[in-house]
Amino acid sequence: MKVSDILRLKGNTLYTASVNDPVGDAIQTMAEKDIGSLVVMEHGDVVGMLTFREVIVAIVNNGGTAGNILVRSVMDDAPLTCTMETDMDEVRRMMLDRHARYMPVMDKKMLMGVISFYDVAKAVVDSQNFENKMLKAYIRDWPVEGETD
Repeated sequence: MKVSDILRLKGNTLYTASVNDPVGDAIQTMAEKDIGSLVVMEHGDVVGMLTFREVIVAIVNNGGTAGNILVRSVMDDAPLTCTMETDMDEVRRMMLDRHARYMPVMDKKMLMGVISFYDVAKAVVDSQNFENKMLKAYIRDWPVEGETD
């Protein structure tokens, strides 16, 4: 299974922030859209990721408030990325190695979407459920000893 398979099922709605947005505005967007990350853009290019992890650390380091913190100062400026053709096993390994929960999907410099660890886990479970169903159907149709066609 490839990343393109997940994005096809997930859809292509993207939420972004600018490097100069206040973190408070980013938090508001994340809360309203019920999402855990925003892709950070500057001049049309992906320059980082802002996830609830960076937000929480920033608020704790700022005395419990978002204050005047800008996205630029707290974002992950070297996010893990993949392509539409990246295999899901590779994505899973990459996310586990880096403890990444969100990964922008790129086609050269163009942002194609974002996949989450939830998306990856769901794809694995769905695939296993399908395989399990097929195996059960195969076993159910197994010829009984002594039967002939």
